[in-house]
Amino acid sequence: MTPKGKLREDMLTIGRNARTAADALRSIPGEQRSAGISAMARHLRVSTPAILAANAKDVAAATRLVDRLRLDGSRVEAMAASLDIIAALPDHIGEEMARWTPPSGLDISRIRTPIGVIGMIYESRPNVTADAAALCLRSANVVILRPGSEAFASCQAIDAALQAGLAEAGLPPHVVQLVPTPDRDAVGLLLEGLDGAIELIIPRGGAPLVERVTRESRVPTLGHLEGLCHTYVHASADPAMAVEIVANAKMRRTSVCGATETLLIDRAVAPSLLPRIAKALGECELRGDDEARAIVPMAQATEADWSTEYLAPILAVRTVAGLDEAIAHIRRYGTGHTEAIIAADEAAALTFLTQVDAAIVIHNASTQFADGREFGFGGEIGIATGKLHARGPVGPDQLTSFKYVVRGGGRARP
Repeated sequence: MTPKGKLREDMLTIGRNARTAADALRSIPGEQRSAGISAMARHLRVSTPAILAANAKDVAAATRLVDRLRLDGSRVEAMAASLDIIAALPDHIGEEMARWTPPSGLDISRIRTPIGVIGMIYESRPNVTADAAALCLRSANVVILRPGSEAFASCQAIDAALQAGLAEAGLPPHVVQLVPTPDRDAVGLLLEGLDGAIELIIPRGGAPLVERVTRESRVPTLGHLEGLCHTYVHASADPAMAVEIVANAKMRRTSVCGATETLLIDRAVAPSLLPRIAKALGECELRGDDEARAIVPMAQATEADWSTEYLAPILAVRTVAGLDEAIAHIRRYGTGHTEAIIAADEAAALTFLTQVDAAIVIHNASTQFADGREFGFGGEIGIATGKLHARGPVGPDQLTSFKYVVRGGGRARP
C-alpha cells in the first residue's frame, strides 16, 4: 500500500471509530460525561511536566505566533481550570426545548440532541485540544482533532492526558481522537468527511486555513473570519475609562482574535485624549490618518491597515466625525467578530449596539472579553462570525442540534 493509501485507510478507521463512539455516547448519562471531563482536568495537572517538555520542542521550532503556542505552568493550570468549569455546566442533552399541541391534536416536543461527530482543524493553540475535547464531551459529541504541525508535540502530550481521563471515567477512548500525523493530506481527507462519518467541520486559525476549509469541505462548516476588531471612542467617553480600555483591548494579549486592531476616535476629543491613549499603549506601533498624525507622531496609515488583523503590537488609528462615520467604517472593514464603543451617552451606545452587525458588540469594556471563558462557557471552540447555527463564542450549547418527538395517540392524517 502506498503511503497515501495507508493514510487514507488510517483516517477512514478514525472515522469509523468515531461513528461507533458517537452511537455509544448518546446513551451515556451526563453524570458520567461530567466525571470524564473532571478526570481529564486532573490528568492535565498531573501531566504538566510532560506537556511543557513537548511544548518546549514546538516553541523552539516556531517562527510565528509564538505567544499563542507557548505554554507554561499557569497556562496548563488555566486549561485544567476551564475543564473544571465545563464539567460543572448543566447537561442540556435530552432536555425539552419546547412543547405544544397544534390543531391536529398531536403532542410535539423539540428535544436537544448532539450533532454527532465533529472534525476540528486548528493552528498554533495547544489549549484548543483540551477545550474542544471537553466541550464536545459536555455536549455528547465525538471529536476528531487535527492540530497544526507547529503545535503537534504539545497536542500529543495534552491528548495523552485526556485519554487517561477518559479511561479513568470508563468512557470510550474514541470519543476524542487526535489525528496521529501532521501530514497535510490528512486535512483533505477530513474535509471529504471520512466516508460520511463527520457531520460538522470547525476550523480555527488564520484566513488561509478558514478559506481552504470553506472552499474544499464537503461537510457543513462552522467557521470564523479574522478578528479585525474595532474600539470606538465616542465624544462622551470618560477619558480615564477610554485610556484604560483601549490599552487593555490592544495590549493585554496582542495575538488573540479579540485584540483591537483599529481605534476610531471622535475628532472632538482626539486632541486631548489621543496623546493619553498613545502613552498608555507604550511600545505599540501606531499607524494613523492625517488628523491623528497631526496630534501624535505616528506612521502614515495605508488603505491596507484598515483591513489588517495584525496579531501584533500595531494599531491603526482613525479620527471620525461621530457615531455615523464610525459605524460606516466598521461596516466597510469589520469582519463581524467583536466591536466596542466607549461612551457615557447611553443613546449613542444603544445606536451602536443596534446598528453594528457583529457576533459580539460591547459597551464600555475591552474587546478582549470576546472569549468563551469570560462568557461563562468554560472554554470555546472558537468565535463563529457567521449567522447560521451558531454565532459568537461556541460553547457546549452551540454544539447541539435538536429533533422533534411527535406523539399521536393513534391519529391518522385525514
